[in-house]
Amino acid sequence: MSQKVEINAENAAHTIPPDGREAPGAQKNAPVEYFNRHTGRVEREQIYGEAPLRWAYETPAGRAAVWLLARRAFFSRWFGWRMRRPASVARIAPFIADFGLDPAEFAEAPENFRSFDDFFSRKLVPRARPVDDAPGVAVFPADGRHLGFQNISAATGVYAKGQRFSLAEFLGDTALAGRYQGGALVCSRLCPVDYHRFHFPVDAIPAAPRDIKGWLYSVNPVALRRNIARLWENKRAVVTLDAGGRAGVVTLVIVGATNVGSWRYTHTPGVPVRKGGEAGYFRFGGSFVATLFEPGRVRLADDLLRETASGRELYAHVGTSLGELMP
Repeated sequence: MSQKVEINAENAAHTIPPDGREAPGAQKNAPVEYFNRHTGRVEREQIYGEAPLRWAYETPAGRAAVWLLARRAFFSRWFGWRMRRPASVARIAPFIADFGLDPAEFAEAPENFRSFDDFFSRKLVPRARPVDDAPGVAVFPADGRHLGFQNISAATGVYAKGQRFSLAEFLGDTALAGRYQGGALVCSRLCPVDYHRFHFPVDAIPAAPRDIKGWLYSVNPVALRRNIARLWENKRAVVTLDAGGRAGVVTLVIVGATNVGSWRYTHTPGVPVRKGGEAGYFRFGGSFVATLFEPGRVRLADDLLRETASGRELYAHVGTSLGELMP
């Protein structure tokens, strides 16, 4: 069953230029704040390229530029090409310093990366992201800022007041969407500063990915506060996981964004995987992973539900608990 999308008409067609309409509750220049599970504090996001991002999504001229240029695949391919050039290594050291990254977590020394894109999709040493191996615990599939909805059918106010999540459009499959009506949804938003490999939330057997063509809008809240439909207008892939037992069938949705026109899988469909095992990695840019559970399968973590209810994301590492599977 499809849900009604309570947002502006911009999501209804791709043939009408932007006219400045916004979702109810969207606020220009509003800071992006989240609660950090690991520090126990509310923190303000240090947005990579904040000034051009806000210009692009908070001004009429910027939205026109996004419509004409930034959302299109060739723009991200061009930018990705620049980030794969050897000269891009000059960006790595300033990036590490500006965003306070810890090279001790990297599996390779910073000077060993051959390009900025190589650094962006870096691996970490195992001790940097230990997996919660307690029985019955499902884990976050990525580092990032997370929202959690115990009942997706009742989910409103996703990034902005009045916006409702359209499951059928997001999955591109009405029958599959019906399987998750009343189930739980976890949205994991990755910023350019984050570790950009994504992992499995439970033990499972993954099916082959199903690709869905789309645009490449930004998935930063600066953009999503104005139109949550960006998530189901963007290029994405749907991966169902046969977890059996208490977990049932879990679905991951991998979403691309501006400057993230591609990702790579590092697992083999049909071959069993373990909770916390690597599934793949994104190329340069910010990105997004959604995790869906069937009704009655999981109880989301208290801090995740609390922060989502307050309209704020929860920052947490991949491999840490997103909730407990139901008995």
